Amino acid sequence: MQADGLQTDLDQMLLSNGIRLNAAQRRRLDWLVQRLGTAVLSQGGSVPVRNSGVVIVVEPPSGPAAETLYRSLRADCAVVIPFGENPAFDFLKSKLTDFGTIGPSLDGSHEMWWGGINWRAIAPEGDTRTVAPLRVVSCYPRAFGDDHANQLRDKLAEFQIASDIAPIDTVVDGCMSASEKAAFILRMWQQHREPLLFIEADATLSEPPLLPSNLDCDIAFHKWNRWEMSARTLYIGRSAAAEALLRNWHHIATAYPSVWEGYLLDQAWSLTSSQMSLDTVWLPRSYHAPTEDAGTPRHTTVVHNLPADNADLGPDAEFAAAMRGARRASRSGGRDSMIVVTSQAAATDAITVIMRDIATSDAREVAASIEAVTGAFAADCGGFGRLELSLCPWQDDIRAAKSAANSANNRIIEIAPWQTLPADLFRAVAQTRDSGSVVVMAGQRS
Repeated sequence: MQADGLQTDLDQMLLSNGIRLNAAQRRRLDWLVQRLGTAVLSQGGSVPVRNSGVVIVVEPPSGPAAETLYRSLRADCAVVIPFGENPAFDFLKSKLTDFGTIGPSLDGSHEMWWGGINWRAIAPEGDTRTVAPLRVVSCYPRAFGDDHANQLRDKLAEFQIASDIAPIDTVVDGCMSASEKAAFILRMWQQHREPLLFIEADATLSEPPLLPSNLDCDIAFHKWNRWEMSARTLYIGRSAAAEALLRNWHHIATAYPSVWEGYLLDQAWSLTSSQMSLDTVWLPRSYHAPTEDAGTPRHTTVVHNLPADNADLGPDAEFAAAMRGARRASRSGGRDSMIVVTSQAAATDAITVIMRDIATSDAREVAASIEAVTGAFAADCGGFGRLELSLCPWQDDIRAAKSAANSANNRIIEIAPWQTLPADLFRAVAQTRDSGSVVVMAGQRS
């Protein structure tokens, strides 16, 4: 009865504050409340009650308000941001440890971010009990020899964790490409029924790597320097969304064999998360620890053969500059499609909506505009097969989004969050049939 009461209270809180979560996001929120306690709402940086386990932040606090909010949080609580795609929340996120991001869908068209003070809130240190199934997999170029993964094999045997570690044939001797790695993981995913944890073959373990399998997520990996997605430790759950990410990664890696695997994983994550409510967990540094962390006070679980410096893992400085800000905030960027909605129309034509003036608009205004765009497309797609919506706070982002849309031969609409959309927006644009043109919504802020 008490659980039913808490559920009713949570339903009422979300409804009365205009917060629409999709099924995956609501499942994660329930998961947090069950583990950490009552959820409360924080608006404008208001200080939560001290016994709250989950703090839902719906308005981006100012700098001083974010500091006050941060200082008021218990170490064992979680912060949830239902409108996590908005850059206005980036400062608050930067003060916290990011735990995860859940992608949008038509029934909940926002990115939900969740984090906290530290990982002890949801993964108490030293707690290795688990009932969740797990299989560790790894591969390496056959040219490296059979003993290449001995340390990892020995530790997995010691911890009694099921595993498949195998040499594979590679196109280039001694060098495994991203597509070869992704193909191996996909083959293992099809062969076994358990969730998989891929660990680079030259790594070793300090303790059983049980955290990701106990978090009930689709995918989990670490962001080096808080932004750079690494495929050295990669958890893949048993879900359609996890399989979609794996297939997208393999497809993109096959198409771009010369690009570093982390950038390819980044783009596969962005693509998959925009198309379905992908539940991503951002693993802590202990699951991507460099060799020098072992034997220090730093907590380690998976220790990789990496230097301890903070240099980027990938070689492309241009990619780093374009993606770093958004990925540090664990969200899509202005050059990504934040959400992709597919219609029932038989056509393959797509339309790109570019939302500008994000930085000068109220967070609720932006959220309402996102819902208005996706709702209008769902009600009348105008014959378009797909909607791609990008949030572009800067002119560089707008130019990049337009360039990508033009390359794909998409129609383009440019809007601001404060503009009212006509109900027949997409049908009206479709009837102009002026491919490559940009329809800019007219009107001034009232």
